[in-house]
Amino acid sequence: MDRGTLAKILAAVAPAEAPLILEIGPGPGTLTAALAEVAPRVVAVEVDRGMVALLRETLGHRTNVEVIHGDALKVDLRSLLVERLQPGQKARVAANLPYYITSPLLFRLLEEDLPLDRIVVMVQREVALRMVAAPGSREYGALSVAVQYHTVPRVVARVSRGAFWPPPEVDSAVVALEVREQPAVAVPRRLFFAVVRAAFQQRRKTLANALAGGLGLERAWVEERVAAAGIDPGRRGETLSLEEFAAVARAIGPAVPDQG
Repeated sequence: MDRGTLAKILAAVAPAEAPLILEIGPGPGTLTAALAEVAPRVVAVEVDRGMVALLRETLGHRTNVEVIHGDALKVDLRSLLVERLQPGQKARVAANLPYYITSPLLFRLLEEDLPLDRIVVMVQREVALRMVAAPGSREYGALSVAVQYHTVPRVVARVSRGAFWPPPEVDSAVVALEVREQPAVAVPRRLFFAVVRAAFQQRRKTLANALAGGLGLERAWVEERVAAAGIDPGRRGETLSLEEFAAVARAIGPAVPDQG
C-alpha cells in the first residue's frame, strides 16, 4: 500500500531496461500496473484464481501484460521465459514472495540457470539479512552462501508491516540480486554445496568434525586435507567465506561421493 516502497521496487527492477519482467505473485496488481507503465512486457504468474480474474479484468486492456494462472513452484519457468525472449536476452524478476515459499522459490530461481540478470524480491526482513550476511555473523548460513554464489545481493529498502493490508506479523525488506555471469567460485556446483551443507548441518561442530560426519569421511584425513588448503580445521563452518569453502571443496573433493 506504500507508494514510497513501490517506487523503490520499481527503481531496483528498472523495468524499462529489460525486454521482459516476470512478476511472481502479483496479487491485486498494484506493482503489475506500475511495471506495465514502463516495461516492454510483463508476465505475471498468480496461483489464486480470484486474483487472476481480477488482474485480467483490470489489466486486460494493456497489450504488454500477460497473466498466467499457475503455481510458480511448478510452472516451467525456463520454457516460459525462453518462449518469450529473443536469443541472448535476459529477463528480470519482481516478486513479493509469500513467506512460506521464499526459500524453495529462491532456490528455483537461482539453481535452474534461467535467463535472468536481476531478481528483486520482497521477503521477511530476517531472510533478507541472511541473504546478505557476511561470514562470521549470526545470520550467515547456507542461504547466504547459496545467494552469494549465484548473485551479488543488496538490501534496497526496509518495509514496515504497516505498508501492507492486512499487515503481516513481521517487517519485510526488498532485496535486489544481480545474477552473476559465472558463479562466485570456480568449483563443481554439487561438490561445493555438498561441502556447504555438511559444514552448516551442525553449526556447533568444528569444520573437520562437521565435514567428516556429514560426508562420511575419516576425520583425521579431513583435518589433514583442510589444513593443507590453508584453513584451520578447528574453525566453524559459519566463519568461512565462499572462497574458503571452495578451497575446502577442492581439497577433499576426490573423496566426496556423488560430487557431480
